[in-house]
Amino acid sequence: MNIQDNIRLIRDRITAACERSGRDPEAVRLVAVSKIKPAALVEEAFAAGQRVFGESYVQELMDKTAEVRSPVEWHFIGGLQSNKVKYLRGKVSLIHSVDRFSLAREIDRQWGKLEKSADILLQVNLGEEESKSGAAEENIEELVRKVATLPRVRIRGLMSLPPFSEDPEEVRPYFRRLRDLSEKIRDGAVPGVEMRELSMGMSHDFEVAVEEGATLVRIGTAIFGERMK
Repeated sequence: MNIQDNIRLIRDRITAACERSGRDPEAVRLVAVSKIKPAALVEEAFAAGQRVFGESYVQELMDKTAEVRSPVEWHFIGGLQSNKVKYLRGKVSLIHSVDRFSLAREIDRQWGKLEKSADILLQVNLGEEESKSGAAEENIEELVRKVATLPRVRIRGLMSLPPFSEDPEEVRPYFRRLRDLSEKIRDGAVPGVEMRELSMGMSHDFEVAVEEGATLVRIGTAIFGERMK
């Protein structure tokens, strides 16, 4: 496994997907999902030019922020309990997985202690899967309006983890729905809300996600290899 080659290949595939859909490749950022991987591999990926890394577990992120010396940009992409928010305070530049007002309120409270604002994405459960986090699609606009009232939280877009399929084309309609939902929210012009980010697409389907408007693709396996059991 050569992380540098993997990253180069993924970036080439992102560029090709952008060209097919008439997009600027600079509009898409690669989030290297480093969960369950050692800090040494984060350092190796950073040396290969990767800058943004996504973690799903609070304790693991805390450990890595202490171990990784390179100036990486950390994103939190996993399910988040309100009582764990304090450990992320000031350590992450974007939280992808906000799915309820109580969580957003706690993020607002914790970042308020720093007198700073937290950038977040609202997670939408498009597949209505009980095993996955995310606000229901029909409730997301109400959630946007409520969260927008919090002074220390800035909504920057949406995130979704659609139902898995071996065939990326079967997932395309979900990516398109998230983009349409983002545009609908943007048209609503809620003060302080920006729909500039769409976090969608993983190792097996990121090219389709890019074609449908993804600005953040979350890729682990295609960079770091399969997770160790």
